[in-house]
Amino acid sequence: MTDTQSPEGVDREESGLKRTITGRLLFFYVLGDVLGSGIYVLIGAVAGEVGGAFWVAFLIGVSIATITGAAYAELVTKFPQAAGAALFVNKAFKNRVLTFLVTVSMLSACFAASGSLATGFAAYFDTVWSLPPAILVSLGLIVLLTIVNYLGITESVVANLVMTIVEVTGLVVVLLIAVVHTAEGDSDLGTLTDFSTQGNEIFAIVAGVALAFFAMTGFENAANIAEEVVDPAKHFPRALVGGMMAAGVIYVLVAMSASLVVDAKELASSDAPLLDVVESGVLPISVGVLSIVFAIIAMTAITNTTLVSVVTQSRILYGMAREDVVPGVFAKTHDQRRSPVVALLFAGAVVCALLLVGWALNESGAGIDVVDRLATVTVVFTLFIYSLVIVAAFKLRGEAETEENYHAPTALLLLGLLGNAVLLAYVVIDDPGSLLWVAGLLALGVVLFLLEYSFGARTRPEGVGRGRPGAG
Repeated sequence: MTDTQSPEGVDREESGLKRTITGRLLFFYVLGDVLGSGIYVLIGAVAGEVGGAFWVAFLIGVSIATITGAAYAELVTKFPQAAGAALFVNKAFKNRVLTFLVTVSMLSACFAASGSLATGFAAYFDTVWSLPPAILVSLGLIVLLTIVNYLGITESVVANLVMTIVEVTGLVVVLLIAVVHTAEGDSDLGTLTDFSTQGNEIFAIVAGVALAFFAMTGFENAANIAEEVVDPAKHFPRALVGGMMAAGVIYVLVAMSASLVVDAKELASSDAPLLDVVESGVLPISVGVLSIVFAIIAMTAITNTTLVSVVTQSRILYGMAREDVVPGVFAKTHDQRRSPVVALLFAGAVVCALLLVGWALNESGAGIDVVDRLATVTVVFTLFIYSLVIVAAFKLRGEAETEENYHAPTALLLLGLLGNAVLLAYVVIDDPGSLLWVAGLLALGVVLFLLEYSFGARTRPEGVGRGRPGAG
């Protein structure tokens, strides 16, 4: 990257992002992001759709996501730059409108995911301290993580590593409770094959997978920091696929454990489902103390994923500003911190606005479940993006090839494309109301596009055409 020039003709290594993330840090970055993004928040909703056998939904969901992750790994080894999916689609199709659509979709998915997770964080926070209003807790979390990200990517990833260790500890507690509960003869193993649905079991599983897929999202965020990974061709495929597989095993085991300890209907009706598992009284520890400790662990897990989402939002804006898709001001980095400060501030403001809209609607009596609705919006965007990324992987084969490139198995990619398409169709048909939120976020993207289209020429360096952000 040292010979690649920025739009101003300045070496990117000097003016842009720094390669400071090792393979080991990246593995935990992926593991922590995937684990925290749903197991603490949406496991109850999945149980409600499928029944006691809801672990099957997680198994299928993580399988489809891992296949999609292989496509990301292949493309990152070719194009180790910020912007992730938007960059890949831009390289594959060279279509400005399609690139813009993917950019806005990826941004919107991150915005919606951050809002959903921040709301889930407030639910666990209420267990520890119920005085502050939930909306203030959610907003405070977003502001805090924006500040952490401003301090720098290395600080953010190290914080991610520490929080990953904490959240895995919390999940180990859940597994331990299930082991003790089963050893004492109090578990009904038949629960693991129970599909408590009123309709077709296949449709119930698809519904569960659609919800569980939110828990799998997050791995794609790693592609947006590819420009900050040391030797990405070597480390990225192993860290990404390895992190996802490790998360998948943990997901399935935790889902089984929760099912064995607490009834699926009780999990479905809970705002903090894993807390119900801890409060089951299986372990010989004060339930009150254990509940507070676990709530803190759960908040740490959710904070971890939200941090990664905040990182991703700013990196997408930064990367695509250099690709001349959004206003160039988003490519501005802090002189000392090298953080994309303008992108960070804008992204934080959008997430806070989403939270305030959800709060205002509920205050008016709309009765919207902000966690579920924003999770659904996230899934709609990400399934669309994942499908395009797999197609891009096929289209870019034969381009920018080196001996170091990772190649995902073709048959698996085709299976992943089919899985993503089926889930996307189901989610849209099942919850058409989510499309209104999707449209609102896309409208925000249209505004950014129009600003760049109208005023971009005024800030573009001389001799650099539209869609060509730099000499390199």
